[in-house]
Amino acid sequence: MLDEHTSDEDNVLSKKPLPEEKQQEDTLRPRSFGDYIGQEDTKKNLRIFIDAAKKRGDILEHVLLYGPPGIGKTTLATIIAYELDVNIKTTCGPAIEKTGDLAAILSNLGDGDVLFIDEIHRLKPVIEEVLYSAMEDFILDIVIGKGPSARTMRINLPKFTLIGATTKAAMLSSPLRDRFGSVIKLDFYTTEDIERIIKRSSRILNIKVSDGASVALAKCCRKTPRIANRLLKRARDFASVDDREIICDEIAMITLKSLGIDNLGLDKTDRFLLKTIFEKFSGGPVGLNTLAAAIIEDEATIEEVFEPYLIQLGFLERTPRGRKITMQGIEHIGHSSKIQLL
Repeated sequence: MLDEHTSDEDNVLSKKPLPEEKQQEDTLRPRSFGDYIGQEDTKKNLRIFIDAAKKRGDILEHVLLYGPPGIGKTTLATIIAYELDVNIKTTCGPAIEKTGDLAAILSNLGDGDVLFIDEIHRLKPVIEEVLYSAMEDFILDIVIGKGPSARTMRINLPKFTLIGATTKAAMLSSPLRDRFGSVIKLDFYTTEDIERIIKRSSRILNIKVSDGASVALAKCCRKTPRIANRLLKRARDFASVDDREIICDEIAMITLKSLGIDNLGLDKTDRFLLKTIFEKFSGGPVGLNTLAAAIIEDEATIEEVFEPYLIQLGFLERTPRGRKITMQGIEHIGHSSKIQLL
């Protein structure tokens, strides 16, 4: 859920939650389902799967989590490990470059432990193929050497649960995707849940926030907990500089206006993207690579960061010929001089 990265989770985590006195300001992740806000159906199902596995004395089947960035996939993985009362080792797809890297990670796991691979869609094909037998049979076959002198070494692995996370489930190969016992999509959060997240985070950050301020921040965070926490921290900065002990409605509005975030949560780059399509390309369609060059942004950033929310708002369309701005998008930027900056 809350996807603020902390150095604690780059290594093996303890079976027990960190004591409150050791929690740093940026440790906003919940560590149990009891603290986890939102994604009610997902929590309900995972509780059943975890309880059933523990009752059988078995490991939890492998889990694939997918959804937009900042929606809480890493947090949910750590909570699953906590609820299973096991350790978790975290890594990411691009970091596993050789089969030896994968072998070192897997052989250091204990029975029942969780291995969390973020950006699992970016695993190299050769690594992915080696992972198949590890997931199914808990063995690892590694080829040592090349040519006539090459030989295969088999490593028996402890039983473990693999949790994969991705923003692009379609990029996973079918053989890999089919080896997950549970495939779970995480949805965007409701405004009400985001408000609750902001209230919880403010308590951890030891800063008060008014009801009006939490509503304003929640409406402008693109339904994403990571962005909500980011806005809360920036509002805390403005409150601190102004010697305020509370993030009031006024401070929230000053924060959002200073960051160039409008009443729908769009920032300057979002509006620039829409205006570029409308003004330079007559509303589209325009190809992604051309659009990326026009606004000086990476194609992947446009696809993964900006487009999902603009499409959800109905401001942008993806067509076979490229991107098009919709009438709603035109209306929004058409009143750019009167955009309701909070």
